[in-house]
Amino acid sequence: MREADVAEVAGDGQPGEEEDAFAQGLRIVEALLFASARPLGAEELARSVPAGLDIKRLLARLTALYAPRGVNLQAVAGGYAFRTAPDLGYLLAAEAEPPRKLSRAALEILSIIAYHQPVTRAEIEEIRGVATARGTLDILLEAGWVRLRGRRRSPGRPVTFGTTPGFLEHFGLERIDDLPGLEELKGAGIIEGRLTRDMTVPVPDDDPGLRADEDPLGDLFTPLDDGDAAPHRAEE
Repeated sequence: MREADVAEVAGDGQPGEEEDAFAQGLRIVEALLFASARPLGAEELARSVPAGLDIKRLLARLTALYAPRGVNLQAVAGGYAFRTAPDLGYLLAAEAEPPRKLSRAALEILSIIAYHQPVTRAEIEEIRGVATARGTLDILLEAGWVRLRGRRRSPGRPVTFGTTPGFLEHFGLERIDDLPGLEELKGAGIIEGRLTRDMTVPVPDDDPGLRADEDPLGDLFTPLDDGDAAPHRAEE
C-alpha cells in the first residue's frame, strides 16, 4: 500500500498516535489477506492488529481503497479475500484453470444438499425421484464442496451430507443464505420440471454443529453405505 493511500484512508481527524495505529492496522490486514490462500474472517484478522482498533472499520476502509483497482476486497465464504475486479476477469481467462464441469445430476444433488442439509443419500433420492450414483457424490466430495457431517439417528445410521466453506468460496457466496431462490434456480436450469408445483425452497443452514438427530461419524465408516436407500429409477 502506498504511503499516500494510507494517509487517505487513515486521515479522519484522529490525533497522531491513533492515526499511526490505524495506518499500521490497515497494512497488517492487507498483508495477511494478500498472503492467504483462503478467505480470512474478521475475528481471525482482529487478533493480529493493534489493540483497540475496530476490525470492521479497517476492512471497510480497505474495501473502499481497493474498489477502483484491478483487485477488489470482497466478502466471501464468511471471510474476506482479494479477487480480480469483475470487469478485468477476461484478461485472466487464458491462465485460469478450466471450471469443473458437473453433470445435470451432480448439479441437482449439490443444490439439494445446499438447501436441505443435513441430508442423507436416501433423502436426496426421494427429492429427485431417481437413484444417486456413487460416483456422483464422490465427485462432489473430491471437489471439496460437500462434506460428510455425521450419521442420522435412524435405522441403518445413514451418513448425512452438508456443504463446505470451499463451496461458498467457489460460487462467490459470503453466506449460505445468499443462495438464489427457487425461481432463480429454475431459470439457471439447475432444477428442472420434476419438482412439484407446491415445492418450496427451505432456508439453507450450514451450521457445522451436529443436529439433535445426528451422531458423530465415528472412526470407521463407509461414506455412501447408507443402508436405507429405497429402490428408485436409475439416475439420468
